[in-house]
Amino acid sequence: MTALTMTGIKDFTSHLFLKDTFDSFCFIEGEIITFNTFRIDGYIQKDFFDTDAQLPEYSFWKNLREYCFTLIRGKRTPLGFRFVFSLSHGNIARLIEQNGLGLRPEEVQGLYMNIRYNGSVLTCVTGTSFKTFTMDRTLEHAWDDMVKKFFLSREISFEEE
Repeated sequence: MTALTMTGIKDFTSHLFLKDTFDSFCFIEGEIITFNTFRIDGYIQKDFFDTDAQLPEYSFWKNLREYCFTLIRGKRTPLGFRFVFSLSHGNIARLIEQNGLGLRPEEVQGLYMNIRYNGSVLTCVTGTSFKTFTMDRTLEHAWDDMVKKFFLSREISFEEE
């Protein structure tokens, strides 16, 4: 787990709401506080769809980004928001393979980014969850490094706490 403070809030929110920077991440849950508190569950309700196609467990951010942006758009800054993103299962497998880790992707519950804005400070805290107990922290460190590289590659500035 690593905690990052975003030093360019306006730049980060532009990446979050206006660009496709986070579109490939799974959206687990979120909350936006403006004149009301809006809570969004990213879990896909499969019964809603008339298809036998294989649907993912969670929506991708690209499918909710514009909707969330409509909730914060306006003359006033939101009082706060928080979003939980997860790396997709395919990308978790790719991260494990690229780092030569001795793990099976099925053992990983999720690799998370918890993004929180409290009205003045914007933070991103990474998290790792396994389906079984392990003392091995190599995946956690690889995920923390990947998140930092991801931000740097998109010129998103941050300070590590």
